[in-house]
Amino acid sequence: MKGPFMDRLVLQNDFLRLEYLKTSLRITGLFPFGRPNLLADLSDFPPVPTPYGNFHFRGGHRLWHAPEAMPRTYIPDMGGLEITDLPLGVRLETQPEPGTRIRKQIEIQLAEGKPSVKLTHTLVNDGLWPVQLAPWAITQFRLGGTVILPMPTGNVDAAGLLPNRQLAFWPYSHIQDPRLDLGDAYVLFEAEALPPFKMGYLNPHGWMAYWLDGVLFRKTFEVHAGQTHPDNNCNTEIFCNAYFVELESLAPLTLLAPGESISHVEVWEVFEDLAALPQDAQLALSKE
Repeated sequence: MKGPFMDRLVLQNDFLRLEYLKTSLRITGLFPFGRPNLLADLSDFPPVPTPYGNFHFRGGHRLWHAPEAMPRTYIPDMGGLEITDLPLGVRLETQPEPGTRIRKQIEIQLAEGKPSVKLTHTLVNDGLWPVQLAPWAITQFRLGGTVILPMPTGNVDAAGLLPNRQLAFWPYSHIQDPRLDLGDAYVLFEAEALPPFKMGYLNPHGWMAYWLDGVLFRKTFEVHAGQTHPDNNCNTEIFCNAYFVELESLAPLTLLAPGESISHVEVWEVFEDLAALPQDAQLALSKE
């Protein structure tokens, strides 16, 4: 079911309501029925000035292309959004970005009979030269919950001589941040308003989750083993500041030729309890 809601449009089934903007490539609302919005509202967040104009975060879910750089990443995306209705869904498409000539699409497909939605993120090179990039799907949530990140476990080689995990930390991140709980099987992060923090890693499990107000959000994505990813080879990243926490997934780096496109799919699921998590993850959370 689709319908208007103020400056945005609504897509919903019997379990979830999604709100998306009419003029910008954003999903601003994710409402399990009977529950408040899980996503952060940044409508009053200060914009980022760029040579192309101000970039507005707005909150919720967006599509960027990695690696992050100024001004490339922050090219404004207001106006000219093309919206195409689909069965149980919608396709949102921007105009090509000035400078990069990259065109962005998000196809939203609600599942029938369950609280799940499939998001297909696509980047199209409308320019005249190849561009190296990776689709980067970023979801901003309200603070107050716990992020669950499954870690690589087991041996990489038969003898167990090679390393099996690598974490990337940004310059402003403190390894002794009290919100961070580094476990062998899971890393947990308490999304509270302390100084900015960001970390990433290569996640072989293809999922990450957020537990907030008795609701479990889980996003899953395809793992591309053996391919190079941005940010010291990360396909999973989190960022937290005083306003929101982000769950981010990244596809491999690709040299995208003129006229070519690349897609990155996430599946979102919402649960009323922790039963969808592995038992050892539930146990780790219960000790928080």
